[in-house]
Amino acid sequence: MQRELSPARRVIGVVGRSGSGKTTLLETVVATLAQRGLKVNVIKHSHHDLELEPPRKDSARMRMAGAAEVMVASPYRFAIVRELRGAPEPGLDEQLARLAPADLTLVEGFKSWPLPKLEVYRAAAGQPPLYPDDPHILAVASDSPAPDGLRPGVAWLDLNAPATVLAWIDDILGQR
Repeated sequence: MQRELSPARRVIGVVGRSGSGKTTLLETVVATLAQRGLKVNVIKHSHHDLELEPPRKDSARMRMAGAAEVMVASPYRFAIVRELRGAPEPGLDEQLARLAPADLTLVEGFKSWPLPKLEVYRAAAGQPPLYPDDPHILAVASDSPAPDGLRPGVAWLDLNAPATVLAWIDDILGQR
């Protein structure tokens, strides 16, 4: 049973253990959806500090001098770096609100947030899957066969056939 996402909330989380292939899968998914003409946003959560510019560049110097936000802009792209300076990390809803409108936003990370999720799982990694403990995981993309006793409503997709993942995304976007 697929759940169709409303146009106002077309957000899918992509979760999985480190090294499972989340980023590799997302590259393929984003490229294919963009080629179809869809506007796709991505939020990548990191537990590490971000260094987006070399420390000696003007933008980094302004940030280190105390600027609350620094925008670096060129004719090709722009980036805004906001220093939290001890403030709590903004939640996913706040991060989503900062993005431009899109047909779909894919979120890598934010595992604990209650949003529809796709898990990327490789049994060979030797760690248990996340889906048994997360009711928000609606599909698992894996390189192994579906296990016996798979929770009803969880789609089991072939990680090595990205077209199956794209078809699942089309289903929940209501485009098939």
